[in-house]
Amino acid sequence: MAEIDSFIAEFASLVWGIPLVILLIGGGIYLLVLSRFIPFRYLGHSIGVLKGKYNNPDDPGDINHFQALTTALSSTVGMGNIAGVAVAIAVGGPGAIFWMWVSAIVGMSTKFFTNTLAVMYRGRDTEGKIQGGVMYYIVEGLGKKWKPLAAFFAIAGLVGALPVFNVNQLTQAINYILLEPNNIATGFTSSLIIGIVLTIITTIVIIGGLDRISKTVSRLVPAMVILYFISVLIILFANYTEVPKYISLIFTDAFAANNYKGDPLLGGVLGGLILLGIRRGAFSNEAGIGTATMAHGASKTSEPIREGLVAMLGPAIDTLVVCSLTAMAILVTGVWKTADVNGVSLTAAAFNHSIPYIGNYLLLLCILAFSVSSLFSYSYYGTKCLSFLIGAKYKAYYNYAYIVSIIVGATTSLSFILNLIDGFFALMAIPTMISTLILAPRVMEAAKVYFKKYSD
Repeated sequence: MAEIDSFIAEFASLVWGIPLVILLIGGGIYLLVLSRFIPFRYLGHSIGVLKGKYNNPDDPGDINHFQALTTALSSTVGMGNIAGVAVAIAVGGPGAIFWMWVSAIVGMSTKFFTNTLAVMYRGRDTEGKIQGGVMYYIVEGLGKKWKPLAAFFAIAGLVGALPVFNVNQLTQAINYILLEPNNIATGFTSSLIIGIVLTIITTIVIIGGLDRISKTVSRLVPAMVILYFISVLIILFANYTEVPKYISLIFTDAFAANNYKGDPLLGGVLGGLILLGIRRGAFSNEAGIGTATMAHGASKTSEPIREGLVAMLGPAIDTLVVCSLTAMAILVTGVWKTADVNGVSLTAAAFNHSIPYIGNYLLLLCILAFSVSSLFSYSYYGTKCLSFLIGAKYKAYYNYAYIVSIIVGATTSLSFILNLIDGFFALMAIPTMISTLILAPRVMEAAKVYFKKYSD
């Protein structure tokens, strides 16, 4: 197992090299400039779309704009925001958060383009149903000769969509917050039992397909974000004197890298810190990775630009709001200097520090909602990838592997899980960004027409 762990760590480091950083961040900046910041100038319009102002029940698609965004958010507003941020701070210090913010701002532009394309170039599966996603817009937008690139995305997506990180951290949270304080033995057996329970819950929801998934998460996501927001505000209020100091430190440490403990990049700790922030940012909001295109591609709309505007809100909610809340909670309580590096327990220590007795349980409630909603959405992404590769009638077979992976995630080490998903996210980003950069001018042509017609 140690050898496998080491191999996966080397694989993740290899694919997350300079070329991918240039592709993700450099490509995102190019898209930002190409768009002339148009998406940001129409934030009010995108919120109007999200509220249902332009909904038309006769438009093609399966779910409305709000359900598409919450389905996508349920997979990104998850453990990446709680455990992922904790890992980033434990390894990189406060400065890592600044680079996560940069990743999010650039990612908003990337999301606009990728999810506009997901609707603009929808395809049909082998059962004739309309489908959206990176693999479909590669084939429909670039032509059949590009199908190997689309297949590459779908194959990487089969692993990237596995819920192992969320399950791993949820299991750790239950052990750390609920079982150990009550003197209940934790270990392989307790983790296995948690995995089995999660498997049963997930199976009940995912058998119902996208309709049941979208309805479930459209209720869960807003509620869990509000609960988490209120909990962290309590922590910040209890430590209000520390807030200005740490906001300042996030900016200064981003360039000094005084608290970075990871491997250097290109011989420097600053390069390593920037890469850490981008990796954790990509894991948090998945901008440029392409999973969300499968949810937004199912949106009930005939206006691709409209869906791109809605999708653009994802990184803002996910990284600029939720990740920042987690980061400030960990920093102002001081636990980042002393507590366990192992993901979610760092965040738990922050909650316990400022909200005694019930803080851990509030966090556990949030973690349950974050993780379980992610379990539902990722199964949908995996079935879409398998459907593209071997046909829609076989897509349900993915759920068997998915269910087994829940058990694996519950009983395997964090480092193995994190590197595995990081690595396959990186592989998914390659076809996503290449195809998006090629098709981006077509998005801008459509944007000019749309904003003339619909701008408020």
